[in-house]
Amino acid sequence: MGVSEATVSRVLNGRTGVSDATRDAVLTALDVLGYERPTQLRGERARLIGLVLPELQNPIFPVLAEVVGAALAQRGFTPVLCTRTTGSLSEADYVSMLLGQHVSGMVFAGGQYAEADASHAHYERLVRRRLPVVLFNAAVDHLGYPRVSTDDAAAVEEAYAHLASLGHARIGMVVGPPDHMPTRRKIAAYRTVVARTGAPELIEHAMFAVEGGQAAAVRMLRQGATALICASDLLALGAIRAARRSGLAVPDDVSVVGFDDSSLMNHTDPPLTTVRQPIEALGRAAVTLLVNQIDGLSVPADELLFMPDLVVRGSTGPAPRANNT
Repeated sequence: MGVSEATVSRVLNGRTGVSDATRDAVLTALDVLGYERPTQLRGERARLIGLVLPELQNPIFPVLAEVVGAALAQRGFTPVLCTRTTGSLSEADYVSMLLGQHVSGMVFAGGQYAEADASHAHYERLVRRRLPVVLFNAAVDHLGYPRVSTDDAAAVEEAYAHLASLGHARIGMVVGPPDHMPTRRKIAAYRTVVARTGAPELIEHAMFAVEGGQAAAVRMLRQGATALICASDLLALGAIRAARRSGLAVPDDVSVVGFDDSSLMNHTDPPLTTVRQPIEALGRAAVTLLVNQIDGLSVPADELLFMPDLVVRGSTGPAPRANNT
């Protein structure tokens, strides 16, 4: 490479007195030889950002990846997409891989940070390394990362108020696993509304998939629910399938509300009433928080709450009693 040991030392220790061309040559040589760069020089390599998602089957995650990827590109960063599909690497494995690539930061959505009973060791590893990180939606409290979240309480209140205005009195909730933090928030909001109205409390947990929504909705319908608020659009589609296989019509016999407003929900049969997450605003805010950390700016470990919007379509209608009067 033609540079002295003293010059290499100055580069590795971030000292002045080295030209940009020489600094780039030293860092490139480290990469080629497979040596790990010092932490303080991490951002000088390729400006990579790890984007860790649970899957791409749920349409909301490809949309999120597109928004975050575009916002990163505008800032001169390149996203490295990692998805935890069946048989792939674990989230902890992806963290190790991304650290090996000397990424400048990481963005997580739908990860183990939102599962109270899951291992959080790989996140704590990132805390120790002081790597810039941003999380989407509710997380366990002790991690202390900046977060951008849809207001789960507002989402439940909007959906419940809509269904109650249609005359529904037995409104159930189909949500995710009990240790899932966004699920806990939605349940807390639901219980507050139910207590205020005096209506019965109907809650079923499910895995986040069409099949999970169908199984939970079958149990809910047996309890006499005439309307269901579902914690994702996929759960809502499963609920509609359950209603039809039970000989019920949507929305004449059962009303269903989803959550996300992922692509194609306007084209389902019937078009799905759902609570829209402001993905564009969430994604851009996440990138701003991440880049500010990378640039050395102070970013408080707070949670930014974004208001959702209820999108009323054809899957909700008057309660059955109201139809008969």
